[in-house]
Amino acid sequence: MINVNYETGDSILTAADACAAGAGEALRALRAEAMPFTGWVNYAERLTDEAMSDIEQAAAKIRADSGVFVVIGIGGSYLGAKAALDFIGGGIADGSAEEHPRIEFAGFNLSAAYHAALLKRIEGDDISICHISKSGGTLEPGTAFDLLRSLLIRKYGEAGADARTYVVTDPQGGKLKAMADERGWKSFPIPSDIGGRYSVLTPVGLLPLAVAGIDIREIVSGARAVMGAPETALAGAVRLACVRKAIQDSGKAVEVIAAFEPAAASFTDWMLQLYGESEGKDGKGMLPVGVVFTRDLHSLGQFLQEGNQIFSETFLRIVKPPAELGDMNRFNEAALRGTLAAHRSANIPVTVIDLPDMSARSFGEAVQFFEIVCGVTGILMGVDPFNQPGVEAYKREMMALI
Repeated sequence: MINVNYETGDSILTAADACAAGAGEALRALRAEAMPFTGWVNYAERLTDEAMSDIEQAAAKIRADSGVFVVIGIGGSYLGAKAALDFIGGGIADGSAEEHPRIEFAGFNLSAAYHAALLKRIEGDDISICHISKSGGTLEPGTAFDLLRSLLIRKYGEAGADARTYVVTDPQGGKLKAMADERGWKSFPIPSDIGGRYSVLTPVGLLPLAVAGIDIREIVSGARAVMGAPETALAGAVRLACVRKAIQDSGKAVEVIAAFEPAAASFTDWMLQLYGESEGKDGKGMLPVGVVFTRDLHSLGQFLQEGNQIFSETFLRIVKPPAELGDMNRFNEAALRGTLAAHRSANIPVTVIDLPDMSARSFGEAVQFFEIVCGVTGILMGVDPFNQPGVEAYKREMMALI
């Protein structure tokens, strides 16, 4: 199970204690799904064997006929899958690349150079694609989908392209669902009551991970363990939410999230969206920033030690690292402890979160844990942690120019 250690000072912990009752009430509201877009809270517990088998069967077909599987999405539609692919196994190749398609990502930017290089890189492979979008109306993935569909049609003809096109979308309707129904594309649901950044444990993340040969049942098992009895993990999540709220109230404006394993860097990218899009509203919230230590201690270490102290830090520690190589794990642990001691000497609030290992189960556990932390923190802050009205501003301006 996840364990959390606080090196934050007594005043912050005392302030955190004062919000315990409110945090407990927030958790009860989440578990009861009393707020809109909280279907993610109990999703893993409700996910049926039939639904997982459907994902696994589609993944088996993709593995059988494809050397490349392109995931098309932006934000929560790709960050969770990317985080899992890098995290699980610690980024260490398992020697089974020939058995599982290479996973590529598209549609998370509007760079012609990126997509031209992608098309060139995959044109000689057998390809399947998956468009992930609730509506199908988002510009970035929609543009990439058109490019990749054109490539499939050139390679396989329209019928062949249809057999290699998959979608994950809102089952209740929308442009993408209508297209899938018309063309007969295999479709998986993003439940209407789950927002993108909370969707990694749905087919949004589970389908690409199953294609990559990752045991999605272990991921779901980890998420279920957080929500089940005994509620030690939930209690830890609620406590962390209270501490984060107290740190914000103390005047900190930035939360530096530090991974000590480079393969966890994509996991911090997912956390940046989760925290930033959920909590950054109404002039509130801390700006989440992701770093990798010890690398970034040699570029940002001076600022972190003696610069403008507007930040707190969260360290992600892997209790059982995925590989042994000489004394490097011992040195990495010494670096974590040394950094903690140095930064605490500068009165920086530091939270150390112990993740058991970098397995599929631990990934599912971590996702569910941090989603609960984020939801409870947002409620304590007095914001809606499940909407993102500010995101629409750039879209309106961009579409007006287009």
